[in-house]
Amino acid sequence: MQIEVLEIQNYRLFRDAKLSDLPRLTIVVGANGSGKSTLFDVFSFLKEALTQNVASAVARRGGFRELVSRGQSGPICITVKFRESGGRLATYQLEIAEDGGRPVVHREVLKFRRGQSGKPWHFVDFSRGRGAAITNEAAYGREGVEAERKEHVLDDPSVLAIKGLGQFKEFRVVAEFRSLIENWHISDFHISDARPSAEAGYAEHLSNRGDNIAQVAQYLYENHRDSFDRVLQVMSERVPGVSRVEAKPTEDGRLVLRFQDGSFKDPFIARYVSDGTIKMFAYLVLLHDPQPHALLAVEEPENQLYPELLHELVEEFRDYARRGGQVFVSTHSPEFLNGAKLDEIYWLVKRDGFTTAQRASKNMTLRNLVAEGDLPGVLWRQGIFEGAGPR
Repeated sequence: MQIEVLEIQNYRLFRDAKLSDLPRLTIVVGANGSGKSTLFDVFSFLKEALTQNVASAVARRGGFRELVSRGQSGPICITVKFRESGGRLATYQLEIAEDGGRPVVHREVLKFRRGQSGKPWHFVDFSRGRGAAITNEAAYGREGVEAERKEHVLDDPSVLAIKGLGQFKEFRVVAEFRSLIENWHISDFHISDARPSAEAGYAEHLSNRGDNIAQVAQYLYENHRDSFDRVLQVMSERVPGVSRVEAKPTEDGRLVLRFQDGSFKDPFIARYVSDGTIKMFAYLVLLHDPQPHALLAVEEPENQLYPELLHELVEEFRDYARRGGQVFVSTHSPEFLNGAKLDEIYWLVKRDGFTTAQRASKNMTLRNLVAEGDLPGVLWRQGIFEGAGPR
């Protein structure tokens, strides 16, 4: 499944913003305060609203009045258009309002359109805890077949309908979309969390903060040796001196990462290697996951990394997207941007207190300059990305 369009209304800086024709790899640039972190927070918000509820997700962001765009009363609206496994374009729309001081789901719709002009089926259509879901989903698209709906009432008007209905096999599309959001990975990597030894145990996927990197490295080594060997190969090519990495068990039953430098007899444990080495290894472990996340969002991966590594890191993100995971990356680095293709780049522009999004490949000036051999990062540094320059 791939997100093709993201629309945001009344969510902090995004009073009315739209990102269309999203590719497998999307790289976002913009000046400080233009809304890059807010854009990525939309993904976190949707995931938290699903795994918990809307009230909890809003409360974590300071309450409804802090979350809604300045001067607006709502509702907050997030629309995701995605290509489901059957190849059809589906639309999920979530509207959030306040009722008696408590955030509620004002409306939640999941729908498909039949053909180019057919009337869409609303597979899910709920408002404030009440609504209906289609029960004859398998008949979708058949000539002369009408939708059969069943009414439902939720216990809590701040709970998403897809959370409950997605547990039942008869709602395949709903279950697919629920699974899509549940498997999003919004990185909040902290080097300090990745350095200490960790409890020995089992972990297949890197956590958001990277605190289980030793367990995941051990899992890859034992169960997906080809992926682990590829990580080491890239490390040896990109990070001078690193010839081996292992997750070594300690006497007290913990795991510690050890990095072997070819210039020294004894390996270095994680707490003594550079920030850049730890971070590069963590990204490679994440990006060589045998089962890519449906969506991977990473803010400013260039921090602590040598500029010479960034072009290759872009290619690692691109390869991850080719294997099936959609990737969103924000950056402040011209070197990182130099490795991007123009149709992968979107830039945010903040005017009169609100932010809109533009696609670089739609800008004729940028297209002509890149066609003549200029690099996107150089053009961004020169201010050609109007309103999104690094200064």
